[in-house]
Amino acid sequence: INVFDFHIDTFFPLDRAVGALSDSKDFVEDLLKGKNVDLSFKGIDHFKNQVGFVKLAENDHTTVLMEIAETMKKIFQEKGILAGEERAFKPHLTFMKLSKSTQLRKQVKKIDSSLYEDFKSHYFGDEILHRLDLCSMLKKKQPNGYYYCESSIVFGEKHAAEPDDAELVSLSKRLVENAVLKAVQQYLEETQNKTRQTDGSPVKTEEAASGNKNESDNDNS
Repeated sequence: INVFDFHIDTFFPLDRAVGALSDSKDFVEDLLKGKNVDLSFKGIDHFKNQVGFVKLAENDHTTVLMEIAETMKKIFQEKGILAGEERAFKPHLTFMKLSKSTQLRKQVKKIDSSLYEDFKSHYFGDEILHRLDLCSMLKKKQPNGYYYCESSIVFGEKHAAEPDDAELVSLSKRLVENAVLKAVQQYLEETQNKTRQTDGSPVKTEEAASGNKNESDNDNS
């Protein structure tokens, strides 16, 4: 879950951000007072048809998560790091997003909502918040696809059943495959339409005529 975004200038010491994350641990644990933050994930939504994500169900635990985000934002700001001033906090789990590749963008310009229509109210599972990561959006991702992690803080214990990772991966794979197939099909249809418009009429081939004659001859025989 993305708690908040912030930008660190090239000349800004990264260890200050790492220190801010470390300092936030005591404040977060004091806020929780030994209680777990049990997050429930249900339903699917999107950001401008560019990003598909699983929604976080709103409850008392969601309110606590909001408080954690606000507390950490203040700690980072005290370190001179501007964090999340322009974006509203909307926790979510991304399962699909459009590629930044120019070539792919030409084929798939938006995520068709019909691809995940059957999962709009699907319950994906619960997860207890037990770790916060300081991740880089610019450095190379880890082999498992997760962002490069600069530092982490761990608190509480993890007891609840985790969301079905295999199910999320399978869903994401199916949606991507469907999107690609649909884009290819649309491309072929557009190409065929352009061909018909250029020719002005359906093309009749000699092979087809010859084939019909042979079939007729065979029948007579």
